[in-house]
Amino acid sequence: MPPDSPPPQARVIRKYANRRLYDATASRHVTLEDLRRLIAAGERVQVVDDRTGEDLTRAVLLQIISEQEQFGSPVLTVQLLEGIIRFYGNPVQDMLSRYLEQSLGTVMQQQRTVQAQMAQAMEGPLAPLAELTRQNMEMWSRMQASMLSALNPQAGKPAASEVPGQKEPGANDDSAGAPPPPGADQSPK
Repeated sequence: MPPDSPPPQARVIRKYANRRLYDATASRHVTLEDLRRLIAAGERVQVVDDRTGEDLTRAVLLQIISEQEQFGSPVLTVQLLEGIIRFYGNPVQDMLSRYLEQSLGTVMQQQRTVQAQMAQAMEGPLAPLAELTRQNMEMWSRMQASMLSALNPQAGKPAASEVPGQKEPGANDDSAGAPPPPGADQSPK
């Protein structure tokens, strides 16, 4: 397969004469940012001219990179860009392309490995820590409720607003009969 040909399962994006992009898979118009998100999520895209069928994938991908470099956080330093420009027309240009592809592939594989190891660590030895944290939060909530009930016997019972979907018996929407907040002076003056 030639190096510039798209992979077989690429999502087809049609580019119209008015420069609009149409995702044939999702049946909707898309922006360059939408394409960037698709690619970042692992999708492969093939951009074709709607009228001629010409493959425009390289040009659109370069446009996405250019926008990211100009308006986002740049990845390509000036020195790297200068070095790449120096390789154009050089006999080792193909070697640089293969090297960059392999290097990027290695970095992406290492990233996937680290993510998998982190997920495994969260499921394994750190799972008890997550459970302990949950239990501590429950204990803290019970302790708060206990302290509030000691200060105000009405406060120990959850109000209707604190229990989703439940109302206290005889409660209505106005706050006229609501107990005073904890710590409020309840004695008549």
